[in-house]
Amino acid sequence: MTKSKDLIIKLREVQKEKKISYDKILSLMEQDGQFSSKSTLSRLFGDSWEKYSFDYENTLIPIANVLLDVENIEEDDDTETKAFKSLLKLKMSVIDDNARQIAELKEQVKEVSNREKLKYSQKLEAETENFQKSLDFAKRQIELKDKRIDLLMQQNERLSIMNNRMLEQFMDCPLKKDMNEEL
Repeated sequence: MTKSKDLIIKLREVQKEKKISYDKILSLMEQDGQFSSKSTLSRLFGDSWEKYSFDYENTLIPIANVLLDVENIEEDDDTETKAFKSLLKLKMSVIDDNARQIAELKEQVKEVSNREKLKYSQKLEAETENFQKSLDFAKRQIELKDKRIDLLMQQNERLSIMNNRMLEQFMDCPLKKDMNEEL
C-alpha cells in the first residue's frame, strides 16, 4: 500500500503543478491505448482520495505514464528524473514480461488440465464400458439360470403330476385292496 500511496501523492503533485485537467489526462491515456473514467480521476485527485483503493497496475500506472511522461526521457530532465523514468520503464517492462509469462503459464495449465480431463474421461469411459460388459454378462447368466430354473420347475411339476397319477393308480389297484383286507 505504501508504494501506491507514494505514487498517488506524486501524481497529485504533478497534476497540480502542471495544472492538467481530467479531460486532458483522459485524452492522453486514450492516445496511449489506456482508459479510465472521470470519476476515478476525481476520486484520485480529490480531497478524500485516501478513502479509496486504486488498482496499481490498471489505474495508477497508466495515469503515471501520461502525467510523468515516462516513455520519453527529455534532455532537460534532471539526472534523478532520468533515473526514475528509466527505472519505471524497466519496471513496466518487467511487469509486461511477467504478465505475458503468466498468460502463457495459464494457457499451459489450461492445456495440461484439458489433456488430463481427456485422459480421465477416456479412462472413465473404458471403465464404464467394462462395467457395462460385466453387467450384460451377469444379466445373460441370470436369464440363462432363470430359464433353467423354469425348465426344472416344469419338469418337477410333470414328475409330480406323474407321481400323483401313479399313486392314484396304485391306490386303486386290486392288489392293494386285497392287501388291505388281509390286514
